Amino acid sequence: MDKKILMAEDEENISDFVSRGLSDFNYAVTVVNNGLDAWKKLEAGEIFDLVMLDIRMPRMTGLEVCQKIREHFGYEIPVLMLTALDTTDDIVMGLHVGADDYIVKPFRFMELLARIQAILRRSDATRSNHMLVYGDLHLDSISHKAIRGTHKVDLSIKEYRLLEYMMEHHGEILSRRQLLKDVWNKDFNTNTNIVDVYVRYLRNKIDEDFSQKLIHTVVGTGYCLRTESQ
Repeated sequence: MDKKILMAEDEENISDFVSRGLSDFNYAVTVVNNGLDAWKKLEAGEIFDLVMLDIRMPRMTGLEVCQKIREHFGYEIPVLMLTALDTTDDIVMGLHVGADDYIVKPFRFMELLARIQAILRRSDATRSNHMLVYGDLHLDSISHKAIRGTHKVDLSIKEYRLLEYMMEHHGEILSRRQLLKDVWNKDFNTNTNIVDVYVRYLRNKIDEDFSQKLIHTVVGTGYCLRTESQ
């Protein structure tokens, strides 16, 4: 699958040159010409493997966009700064707000490509160590977010722990007592319906908008995370 890159650059000659070059290497590039439009795409839940930001842009600077990315998404999205500002202070400021790397304009395309490839290799290696995957459902143990298809899902701490446990035991029938013991640390019989309540929360977030359901009720026993074909 092509890696998806969001590029925010207000100089059209640069964005055209870069996007055409990257498409030759099987990158899918979305271009916007200001920082606010870049942030709106991210805020709306569009998923990108890398964000490239020019520092000086109208409506919202690259530094401001990078800072908002780190505040809202942590470090799950790598950021590369494109800048004509080559003073030490400007470089330090970009790295301070959370950029993974920077490149100073004018740059050679092959240098940019090498930096992109290096960032994505690091990102893939990091993700492979903390991402649970089952079908089209992904669970990130660092950000505590889930992704179903292209839909990003925010989870509470207990929703995350329940989904993590179910994904680790996918295909198994999990009793309410087992879930109470291992997720809620309640090692005794109880009449609480807390398991059913949180399973319903997860269903609303994970299954509601999808024809293929993953969370199934096993009558008289508990629940199972599996595809309907299993």
